[in-house]
Amino acid sequence: MNDRIESNISKKMREIAPDFVDYSENILFEKVWRDSTLTLKERSLCTLSALMSIGNTEQLRFHLQLAEKNGINDKEIIALITQMAFYVGWPKAAGALNVIMSEK
Repeated sequence: MNDRIESNISKKMREIAPDFVDYSENILFEKVWRDSTLTLKERSLCTLSALMSIGNTEQLRFHLQLAEKNGINDKEIIALITQMAFYVGWPKAAGALNVIMSEK
């Protein structure tokens, strides 16, 4: 099994919503993400696509970093955003590009 996926859950969230944190870290990132049907790279591409499609730039930041750890390079992310622009809309794709530019 690969290294544990480190979440970005705050101490405060851990205090007020411990079950939510448990589900995120132990169900989502350990059981779902570790299922061998899809690779971590494939899961990252799916997650980035989903986050872009709903315009969730807050979670996108974390998952861009995770995608890099899962072997996705900048060129692949830009290609993904370009393709997704035609399916989810230009403003959502532009929002994702803005997130990337703010991280670089």
